[in-house]
Amino acid sequence: MDLTIIDETKKVDQAIIEQTEKLLKFAATFIKLPESKEMNVTFVDNARIQEINKEYRGKDMPTDVVSLEYEPMDISFDDFEDMPTELMDELDPFIGEIFISTQQAKEQAQDYGHSYEREIGFLSVHGFLHINGYDHMNPTDEKEMFDLQDDILNAYGLTRK
Repeated sequence: MDLTIIDETKKVDQAIIEQTEKLLKFAATFIKLPESKEMNVTFVDNARIQEINKEYRGKDMPTDVVSLEYEPMDISFDDFEDMPTELMDELDPFIGEIFISTQQAKEQAQDYGHSYEREIGFLSVHGFLHINGYDHMNPTDEKEMFDLQDDILNAYGLTRK
């Protein structure tokens, strides 16, 4: 998976950026995401995530993470039905982007009694699963997503402390 990480805050420690990259690549392997896929993660402050939250979700307030799942190009694949899946994935590799508020992450880490690193990891995986089609709009979907989220974080070794 090709991953671009942007720090709009100019305050995120390099270790957090490296952890985020390793964790999301691990998560991609964990869910068997094709290697050709691409995504972005952007670290922002509360003011910026509030703008994003308002624009895309209609909620005029800061939040911890916003996931924007990319809608694939409107291509008719009828003529390509015999094309291998790997080649189909390469035609439209971008899956989405995640915005994480570092301010919210720091506050939540303190509130939940675990490390900032764990909170950033949790928000990264949570957003990653959203842009890969997982959701928590009903109890069944919530259990599936949250169990997978915990499985990824635990397997990676980023457990609650």
